[in-house]
Amino acid sequence: QVQLVESGGGLVQAGGSLRLSCVASGRTPSIFVLGWFYQPPGMEREFVAGIDYSGTHTNYVDSVKGRFTISRDKGNNAIYLQMNSLKPEDTAVYYCALGNVFYPTQTAFDYSTWGQGTQVTVSA
Repeated sequence: QVQLVESGGGLVQAGGSLRLSCVASGRTPSIFVLGWFYQPPGMEREFVAGIDYSGTHTNYVDSVKGRFTISRDKGNNAIYLQMNSLKPEDTAVYYCALGNVFYPTQTAFDYSTWGQGTQVTVSA
């Protein structure tokens, strides 16, 4: 069993920054990707960013490119999402997800384990 625990959400004004963390524990696969998805109120869960096992390859949805940065700490099985220049439309529950694949795709179907989520609220 793999567990993912997110932290770092909160309330911030537009233009501000937040850093999300996710730690994977338990029986993780030998190779896996980690990613962040977000789910705004009343909407479907969507991909935000992902990173492969080595930390070499990253993938971002267009709306966050240049504002968000995903990074990985292999030693601690952790990933981070640095979110800068936040906008009210970034308001959502953010989920960490693990996929037993080689490349961080934008498809939720490729991710088999999910965290409980952390709320990010950006006020105008």
